[in-house]
Amino acid sequence: MKSSKTAPTGREQVFGEDEIIVSKTDLRGVITYANDVFQRVSLYSESELLGQPHNLIRHPDMPATVFKLLWDTLQQRQEIFAYVLNLARDGSHYWVFAHVTPSYDPAGRHVGYHSSRRSPFRDALPKVQSLYDQLNAAERAHANKREGIAAGTELLNKALGQAKMTYSQFVFTLSSQTRLTQKP
Repeated sequence: MKSSKTAPTGREQVFGEDEIIVSKTDLRGVITYANDVFQRVSLYSESELLGQPHNLIRHPDMPATVFKLLWDTLQQRQEIFAYVLNLARDGSHYWVFAHVTPSYDPAGRHVGYHSSRRSPFRDALPKVQSLYDQLNAAERAHANKREGIAAGTELLNKALGQAKMTYSQFVFTLSSQTRLTQKP
C-alpha cells in the first residue's frame, strides 16, 4: 500500500481553510491516529492508515532534505513548521502547512509525534515550490541518496544562514498572511 506505487496525476485537491488534518505517530513514524479530515483528503480509510508508516502519503516531488530537517528537529524535541506536498491514494496531491511536535506521556517520556496540518497559504506556494525545485535538483545531481540529501541540506542551510533564520521562521516569511500573525 506504499504511496511510491501510486503515480502522481498532477491533479491537486484542496481542503477547507477551517479544516485541520491531524495525525499521531509512534517514535518510528507509524500512524497511530488519523482524523476524519486526514482520511477524506488522503483517500485512505482509518484501517488503511493505522499501523502504516506516515510516509505512505509522501509525494515523490517532496525534497528528502526537508524531511531530514523535520526529523532532525523533532529528534531535538523541538517543533517545526513546514509546507509539505502529500500524495493521496488516487495520485492526486495536496499541499499542507504542517506543525509537527513531539508527544509525551504523563510521565514526560517521549512517545511519538503529533501533526496538525492546515490548508496552505496559497501566496506562499510559488516560493515554496521554487525552493523545493532547487533542493530536488541538488539531491538528484548525486547518484548516492545520502550525498544528495547532504547537498540539499547544504543549499538549504546556506540560504537560511544568509537570511539569518530557522526553517520555521523562514516559512512564516513566505506569506503576507503569516507575517501579519507573527510576533516580532
